[in-house]
Amino acid sequence: MARAGEIVVDTLAMIGDEVKPGISMRELDRLAEKYIRDRGGVPTSKGYRGYPATLCISPNEMIVHGIPTDYRAEPGDIVSVDLGVTLEGLVADSAYTFGVGEIQPEAQRLLDVCQEALAAGIEQARVGNHVSDIGHDIQTVVEAAGFSVVRSLVGHGVGRAYHEDPQIPNFGDPGRGPELLPGMTLAIEPMITAGGPDVVMHADEWSISSEDGSLSAHFEHTVAVTEDGPRVLTAAKTPAKAGLLP
Repeated sequence: MARAGEIVVDTLAMIGDEVKPGISMRELDRLAEKYIRDRGGVPTSKGYRGYPATLCISPNEMIVHGIPTDYRAEPGDIVSVDLGVTLEGLVADSAYTFGVGEIQPEAQRLLDVCQEALAAGIEQARVGNHVSDIGHDIQTVVEAAGFSVVRSLVGHGVGRAYHEDPQIPNFGDPGRGPELLPGMTLAIEPMITAGGPDVVMHADEWSISSEDGSLSAHFEHTVAVTEDGPRVLTAAKTPAKAGLLP
């Protein structure tokens, strides 16, 4: 899974270099698929439950599962990119929200808070804690900043399948749900909005946006629960990429 995670990180870093004004979402998807396959991986999303693309690309108020289109990035957009890579039967899953050119200060704050929330959730992925400890700390960070946690979308286990038990809500009281045990591998992924928590599904039955049209952010890592603490399997290992995916 860590080797699959390296491909995920490198793909996101490559996409980050390409997310510039004028690039189409479909072109980003094409670049990602070629990159993943050239590295020996398989794009997990493509064909998963009928999903037609390698990347989920969700601009601005779209939260998750955006099917890549001919939409071209504009200055000031924020674009969430979510992908999974399967390597030798094991899956790693990660997401990052990119700013296109110079973005508004409040949009940057939304991205910063979402990353802080992800870090707080990962810190709770420790042996003996409970699933809800992750979500509780995510919720605490997000709501303290005045933003909302999307409650109808959750993180999940990941490993031999894209989505496994347990579900990992990004909210809740601590000390509840399954106990975290050594060897569990979890996709921790706060999905937050600058407005309210309610969502709407688009006619394609995949893309999900904030109901009130507010900006959204999504960051995700695949994390292993170990006796030595959380191990992020989609973490950058080179200085050039460390700023992209801490």
